[in-house]
Amino acid sequence: MPADVHERESSNRTKATPRRRRRPLLSITTRIDSRRYLAISTVAFVLFVMLWWGITAAEIVKPMFLPSPERVWQRLSALAAGGQLWDDLGISLFRISFSFFLACAMAIPLGMLIGSFRVLDAAFEPMIDFIRYMPVVAFVPLTILWVGTNEPQKYLIIWLGTFFQLTLMVQDCVKRVPRDFIDVGRTLEMREWTILQRIVLPSSAPAIWDAMRICLGWAWSWLVLAELVAASAGMGYRITVAQRYFQTDTIIGYVLVLGLLGLASDQLMKLLGKTMFRYQERT
Repeated sequence: MPADVHERESSNRTKATPRRRRRPLLSITTRIDSRRYLAISTVAFVLFVMLWWGITAAEIVKPMFLPSPERVWQRLSALAAGGQLWDDLGISLFRISFSFFLACAMAIPLGMLIGSFRVLDAAFEPMIDFIRYMPVVAFVPLTILWVGTNEPQKYLIIWLGTFFQLTLMVQDCVKRVPRDFIDVGRTLEMREWTILQRIVLPSSAPAIWDAMRICLGWAWSWLVLAELVAASAGMGYRITVAQRYFQTDTIIGYVLVLGLLGLASDQLMKLLGKTMFRYQERT
């Protein structure tokens, strides 16, 4: 083969396979690896702390209203050394864990039933939808009258804030199971409960897990509400006491701890979800 013909064919092959363009980071379809994601997140947190430090160092806001990061850190270190932070943290973690697991144990079966059977949907969905729009804050004085100011009142507030929301979210997850999957079970002459166990539950489990993760974030908010009223210990109670004495360093410190706990629990559930539901592609 002549040399000019060979060069011409090589040139045509090069033109036929153009080099792929690199998509910009802000493109909707661009994906980043875990290392870059972690790096960007870390930089965002560092910039937030630097902005906070700059505002306090320049005395743009008075220290009584916005203490410096150093002051907040010193206050948290003192509370941790004295054991008060760990005591409040342990009490709050137990309250939210017990209440959230109780809500999940009740909401997931009920949500699956009303999402699968139209009769149960008509019987329960309107009532649950009606109750979930009632503000949980309005139930605080009622829960005190119903169960007093002891631990059950804290559990009830968190349960009220998560159960009804999670039930309807589970219902929606079940309704999004493809009809073809259920038809396969009917073709195999499976019973209704068998279809629920072997088809509906595995198909909707990843979405239900994400719904639980979202509701857990709400549960942290209701935990603080429950402990702000008629409590003698816990993260929310300590914030209330600090407010009385204008201890803004304690308030901001506890708020930051709550945010870190919420972030840690959210990331843990994400990690567990990726591990448990490898059979389904997750974005």
